Amino acid sequence: MNEATYQVGAAKIDITPDFPVRLSGYGARSTESEDVEQRIWAKALAIRDGDGGPALLMTVENCGVPNAMTEEVAAELKRKAGIARERLVICSTHTHSAPCLSGVLPTLFGQPIPDEHQANIDRYTRELTGKLKEVAFASLADLRPGFLDWGEGRVEFANNRRTPGGATDHALPMLRVTDADGKLRAILVSYACHCTTLGGDFNAVCGDWAGYAQGYIEADCPGAIAMVAIGCAGDANPAPRPGLNFARQHGHAIAAEVNRLLGEGLAAIHAKLSGQVKRIDLPFDTLPPRSEWEDRVKQGGAIGYHAQAQLDRLNRGEALPTTLSYPVQTWHFGDELAIVFLPGEVVVDYSIRLKKECDPTRLWVNAYCNDVPCYIPSRRILKEGGYEGEGAMIYYDRPTRFAPAVEEMIISTVHQLLPEMFRLQRS
Repeated sequence: MNEATYQVGAAKIDITPDFPVRLSGYGARSTESEDVEQRIWAKALAIRDGDGGPALLMTVENCGVPNAMTEEVAAELKRKAGIARERLVICSTHTHSAPCLSGVLPTLFGQPIPDEHQANIDRYTRELTGKLKEVAFASLADLRPGFLDWGEGRVEFANNRRTPGGATDHALPMLRVTDADGKLRAILVSYACHCTTLGGDFNAVCGDWAGYAQGYIEADCPGAIAMVAIGCAGDANPAPRPGLNFARQHGHAIAAEVNRLLGEGLAAIHAKLSGQVKRIDLPFDTLPPRSEWEDRVKQGGAIGYHAQAQLDRLNRGEALPTTLSYPVQTWHFGDELAIVFLPGEVVVDYSIRLKKECDPTRLWVNAYCNDVPCYIPSRRILKEGGYEGEGAMIYYDRPTRFAPAVEEMIISTVHQLLPEMFRLQRS
């Protein structure tokens, strides 16, 4: 047996609420959760190479962990364990059957949230923040010699929800973590598909297909911790849907492909892990004038509620934001593997473009990372319009759609952060 390359640690913590709480993802829900169909989890993978400080990758079964929560966890890890911000990433599974978090999708329901509901949302947000810190430190305490390798499979159930037969990313990248004796300790996979198999009429806590996939993988691999992240899934839905049995079916599809990959020859990773993060300000398009907000209020419903929120800001003397702070993050293991972490509901065009401009055999692209502030449309989708291009902004309480420049800004930032060795061409 070769000497272990890394120190690795893994941990998980149950984040299932033990009280009713409003679930996120669908604006039509008006009551708090009715049941727990499946328990949900936060998980952490710690990696340390040589004398370098640890890096942590966390997955959370939630519609979207906000920037404020990520930064609070990062500050605690920096203070108590000396972990640099660029060496922490938190990935949301974007299940639409997990509790709302304070500050995420604040205008989702198109009307004020009752005070007693908001109190439970705030309570769950505080509890989840504490549990994320707890599981992060548990993974650090679990560090011991181990190995990393990776490969990429393919699963077919994601479908473009804007255009029948349109672009999708069916890749299933997988990281395998073993101990010094070769025993499986953790598996991380990523797939570009919404966790919306269950539909808006479903009002019980559940991890959707990602939650079932993790459960099935862990059942197949006793003692290992399974983690699922999400790729550029902004315009991809699972098919078929909706239904609980379909969520299980899709989970089985992921687990089956994991089992196939575990039997294949995976590529060993040996190089030092380097992390980078850079915040950029994504510009919004021209803001509507006050008169337009006043007209929209008269429409009522979600549009009217969102417009009233903007008017309330103006009436308090506040300026509406003209940009969105957006942290682009990358990790790379020497020249062996590059991983991109993008916040928000990123559409598939970003993954397709990055895999054309970088070596796709050494590139792994994730979305819903560190923050889920809104949809991140491409230039093409901004031109086409529709829900992902502009309509969804009213649920995220953003003042308007993005300006067309955002795609170039994000792609160019990824290229700045990744070493030149991963590039195939200049954009």
